[in-house]
Amino acid sequence: GFTPLYAGGGASPVGQALAGVGVSAPDTRTGQLFRERFEDEAGRTAGGRPLYRLDVAIDERRFGRGLRIDNVANRYELRLTVRYRLVALDTGGVMTEGEEPIYITYDVADQPYAGVAAHQDGQERAASEAAIRVRQSLQRYFADRTVAVRIAAPSPFPMTSATVNTRPSLQG
Repeated sequence: GFTPLYAGGGASPVGQALAGVGVSAPDTRTGQLFRERFEDEAGRTAGGRPLYRLDVAIDERRFGRGLRIDNVANRYELRLTVRYRLVALDTGGVMTEGEEPIYITYDVADQPYAGVAAHQDGQERAASEAAIRVRQSLQRYFADRTVAVRIAAPSPFPMTSATVNTRPSLQG
C-alpha cells in the first residue's frame, strides 16, 4: 500500500535516517548556507552522532542577463550545481550520489550595497532550494530502502493455501 514519506514525522524510519546525516560542505558562504538549511530540513540536532556523511561540492556561477543601454548588467542569473554523495560512516561505502542544478535570477540596483545585498539574497535562495532538493532525494532513497527491508522481512502472518482462497467460488 501507499505510505507517505512524512508518515510518523521525525520518528519515522525516513525521519530518523535523515536526522543521522552530517554535512561536509565547502567552506564558502554558499556552502555554509546549504549546510544550515539542510540540517534544518533534515531535523538534525547538534548533539546527535551522525550515521552518514553527506559530502557536498558546489559549483557557483553568475551570469549577467539584463543589460542596460550603457552595457552594465542589471539582472543576473546564479547557477548552482550541487553534487552530493551519501557515505555510511560505519563502512565508508557510498550509499547514493547525485547532482542538483539550481537556477536563480535577481535584479541589481545602481547602488553598490544594493547589488551586494541582491547577490547575497540570490545565494541564500539558491542554497535553500538546493538543500530542499537534496533532502527530497535522500528521503526517496531512504524510503525505498525502508520499503525493501519491509518486503524482505518475513511476514508475521504467514499465508498458506489453506488461508488464502485464490479462486472465487462459483457454487451456490
